[in-house]
Amino acid sequence: MRRRDILTKAGALAIGASVGFPAPAISQGLRQLRMVTDWPEGPGLFTSARRLAKRIGDATNGRIAIEVFASGELVRPFETLDAVQAGVVDMYQSHDGYFQAKSPAFHFFSGVPFGLTANEQFAWVHHGGGQELWDELSGQFNVKPLCGCSTGSQMGGWFLHEVASVEDFEGLRYRMADPGAEVLRRLGAVVVVLPGSDVVLALQSGAIDACELIGPWMDMAMGLHAAASVYYYPAWQEPGTALTFGINQRVWESFDESDRQLIQAAAAGEFALSLAEFNANNARSLRALRDDGSVTIARFPDSVLMSLREVSADVVAEIGSGDELSRKIYASYLQFRELISGWTEISENAYANSRQIAS
Repeated sequence: MRRRDILTKAGALAIGASVGFPAPAISQGLRQLRMVTDWPEGPGLFTSARRLAKRIGDATNGRIAIEVFASGELVRPFETLDAVQAGVVDMYQSHDGYFQAKSPAFHFFSGVPFGLTANEQFAWVHHGGGQELWDELSGQFNVKPLCGCSTGSQMGGWFLHEVASVEDFEGLRYRMADPGAEVLRRLGAVVVVLPGSDVVLALQSGAIDACELIGPWMDMAMGLHAAASVYYYPAWQEPGTALTFGINQRVWESFDESDRQLIQAAAAGEFALSLAEFNANNARSLRALRDDGSVTIARFPDSVLMSLREVSADVVAEIGSGDELSRKIYASYLQFRELISGWTEISENAYANSRQIAS
């Protein structure tokens, strides 16, 4: 059997079923587990998944050993949750927004336009009721979810030409994922679906006019700064992207309480560590981009941001208007965003603004 065909053969397999992948090995207390990801091999995201697996292994003296697989290596891209749900593999690290077909409410746990920053998202999940709602949502798909990585603040995107007004989105060929893509569609843009590996060539050839990926560190590593001339901020579409460490529910329940606490602590630690890594490397990359001087780094005009925010409010409300659980998640998210934005405004935002005045 080819590895890429695993999911189509798996069906509704239970965790102990065998289609070439045995249940997690348990011998003399040792666990051999498999984590699939939606990341290619390389620094940043895939490194984060490996680091999390190593941290859990080290903390248990090798008693829990997790093998990590890159995107497409063991299961097809974006079918990572399906594989964990079926028990074909044990866990995944991915962007829960990829699984919107199962429930659009997954976007609230990865990122929505004009939503929570990374720090605010982590606060909502751990101290604002988000984890309980997330458990209920992912539990429908046989998964225990944890915050396991964060790219932090992203960027608004790369453009071949400047954006002076919201009218400039009309007919613009833009590579972006939902739900930000839906906002752009409503403003007249033509949303193009492309894998990240094809974006540079598409910009260089004029097949697309703009795109967004992550931030300076990853974007420059892909060569986007050589393909577009204007780099916009802020990342209205994903202000603080959170990524998920999802564990098959039966595997999760098979751990004793001490191991569950250890895994939760490891996941929280990786969220913080990956956020710090992205912040540090984004800062270095942005400095290099500015020093090079070949790219214009620009803020979206206020009028553009206002239009984006108005349309985003409608799109996000629709995401949260589905079943009863989606409505509960949306209400909790909105309530916490209103609560914490008051504190963010007079704490980090106010201090950052004062630091700029002082300089």
